[in-house]
Amino acid sequence: MVRSFIFSQGKLVSQDPSLDVLRIVLYDEDAQLWVDLDTPTEQETKDLLEGVFSFHPLAIEDCVTLSERPKADEYENYVFMVIHCVAYDPEKRAICATELNLFIGKNFLVTFHREPMRCVKGTIERVQKNAPMVARAPDRLTYHLLDALLEQYEPGLQSLTLDIEQLEERMLTSPSTDITGDVVALKGVVQKLRQIVMPQREILARLARGEFKIVRAHLLPYYRDLLDRLAHINDMADNYRETLTGILQVHLNLQQMQINQIIKVLTVLATLSLPILAVTSFYGMNIKHMPNTEWPAWEYSYAWVLGLVAFWTALIWWWIKKKGWY
Repeated sequence: MVRSFIFSQGKLVSQDPSLDVLRIVLYDEDAQLWVDLDTPTEQETKDLLEGVFSFHPLAIEDCVTLSERPKADEYENYVFMVIHCVAYDPEKRAICATELNLFIGKNFLVTFHREPMRCVKGTIERVQKNAPMVARAPDRLTYHLLDALLEQYEPGLQSLTLDIEQLEERMLTSPSTDITGDVVALKGVVQKLRQIVMPQREILARLARGEFKIVRAHLLPYYRDLLDRLAHINDMADNYRETLTGILQVHLNLQQMQINQIIKVLTVLATLSLPILAVTSFYGMNIKHMPNTEWPAWEYSYAWVLGLVAFWTALIWWWIKKKGWY
């Protein structure tokens, strides 16, 4: 689907015109264009990107090819950008990134995406309600698009924060539960988030510094605000990584403590069993003059053996307690 808007002095004057009208308006200095390609067909892509706007073949190739890394390239009269919107799926423990391609010119903005995007839909609704506040120029319209895109990060970050908090609570309330797989999965999510956010931070830094002349000087503070928000998201990703590393380390320590406790108990049991092993082994030898062989009564023989075992067991237990080993 292709949607297009024509603005004049910030006012919306036409919507979804024909390709011939777009070609004419493109050379009108008093008019601005916004063309949004939402899951377009190959023919629509070719007609608009090649036929109407005549973008560079390399830029078109980067646009129609999926890219996991954000980028920004400056051409003769426009800037091509690849930005990603991030959503977190708590059920699958996965990051879903949607690519948004932008061609930002002096009097036009072309957006291309393969999936419906809430940031684009929301910006279109704002344009239709109050175009002068949003679409006075392509650089301002781009700012509003990027602002809406960064707002979409918030629900995913909140879900990710909740998952990490629940994981930490599970670790503390049920130390015996193995959470290693969950920690590794969340670390993968955080790593992918950082791989997306960090390059986008560099791109917004270039925009905020005024490296691209398409962005006018009085809008640079707005782009710096976007950069600050993205830097905050990047800091949150770093905190997530450190938190998960700490959770994993504490979990492994708790498991080691449990193993040590089990070994400790088994060691005490083995130590306490030494007297009975020693006594029964000694009295199990096949020689004369042993209890239960020539003594008058076998009851006294067993009483003697069991008493001897109990005495040495109690003595060893007293020694262990005195040393504080258990």
